[in-house]
Amino acid sequence: MPTIRRLLTGALLGTVVAAPLVAAPAGPASAGSCPEVTVPGAEHQVTACLDDLTTAGTVASGHTVPADYAGLHPAGARNPSGVPGVQIDGYFPDDSTFNTNHGWNHDSQFVIRLPQRWNGGLVVAGTPGNRRQYANDFTISDAVLAQGYAYAATDKGNSGLQFYRDGKRPGDAIAEWNHRVTQLTKAAKKAVKHRYGRAPGRTYVAGTSNGGYLVRWQLENHPELYTGGVDWEGTLWREDGPNLLTFLPPVLAGRPDKTYPAGSSFLWPYHEQVYWDLTQRIYREELDPGYDGATEAGTPYCAPGTPACDADYDYASRPREVRKAVRKISLTGRIGRPMVTLHGTLDALLPIDQDSDVYAAMVRRQGRGTLHRYYRIEGGNHTDGLYDAFPDRLRPLLPCYRSAFTALEAWTTRGVRPPASATIPRPATGDLVNTCALSG
Repeated sequence: MPTIRRLLTGALLGTVVAAPLVAAPAGPASAGSCPEVTVPGAEHQVTACLDDLTTAGTVASGHTVPADYAGLHPAGARNPSGVPGVQIDGYFPDDSTFNTNHGWNHDSQFVIRLPQRWNGGLVVAGTPGNRRQYANDFTISDAVLAQGYAYAATDKGNSGLQFYRDGKRPGDAIAEWNHRVTQLTKAAKKAVKHRYGRAPGRTYVAGTSNGGYLVRWQLENHPELYTGGVDWEGTLWREDGPNLLTFLPPVLAGRPDKTYPAGSSFLWPYHEQVYWDLTQRIYREELDPGYDGATEAGTPYCAPGTPACDADYDYASRPREVRKAVRKISLTGRIGRPMVTLHGTLDALLPIDQDSDVYAAMVRRQGRGTLHRYYRIEGGNHTDGLYDAFPDRLRPLLPCYRSAFTALEAWTTRGVRPPASATIPRPATGDLVNTCALSG
């Protein structure tokens, strides 16, 4: 458990149907012949031709940062490898400096990967938690690259546990996340066209936790950019609640049973140490910095009754300015493209009944239910890295995400509707790390 704790602190954290692969105009690998692909709007970019764009190759070549994705997948997860192509690392103009990757000390960093054999598609990802641009390399990038997709990811414009220092007004730092995913999607489409001679025929957006929130926001606000998306336990922000600031304070006051299902109680000691207190304080600081005056991000593990203690935080009684900040980042459920949502029933950070259950109802109320599939994964927790500590009680969501992506492809390319929304039982036997059926 101590190893997992070090890895996870700070994170909020079948066969794929695809068009036939076609060779890119220029091959990937000899020095001096690497094609220069322009990323529109980038302030700085570095292009490299690599023998393998997956983590099996980029870890060795130095073209990823394993710390960005540490703890986000279970041991034993199998990934493809051996995908040659072009990688572009760079950043867009920004005035914040949280991201130290590459020694650049510059935010709005991105990575774009262009496989030698391209299937005509693009996958865009925003990162979970407060992590940086390589956070989805193992869980999303490796598989889609092997299927022939181009891939692009962003650090969302700010990262780290002090992300709330970015922006001029409460809510600005989170609002920037949405802007940066939109910015990257537009730029990546043009870079893909530059590389392959034609624009992507389909573009998907995918992500987990805060990355799932970004999927929801993009499909609500910029559906014209995407073919569809996979929302893996996205964070729910609503002005009227529920949101993090409504369900975490009772937990900090010693009543996790008011928020989380009793079946997840074996996870509570870990989440108490790693997630609950930290998450409440840093997101409250971003959206309501006035609550604790000059103190930055509250007092860790304060007892109820302590002045300005986050255990006593009452969102409903806070000034209108706080609701205005939350409104800036709120979701509506009005998606404009097909979306698949996954959420674990034992999520001990974002409780399913105050997050994705609510969001699915929002989508239906907006009359968009035909565009949505929602799978409640029995035994799933917020972070797959904890499966290794509790393999008899948890279930990783990674293989369910991959099944969802396959289903989304078939839905959007061949009109094959995914299985009906349902709670997916946890199998008693089988390879839970690498397989997940979305129907019985």
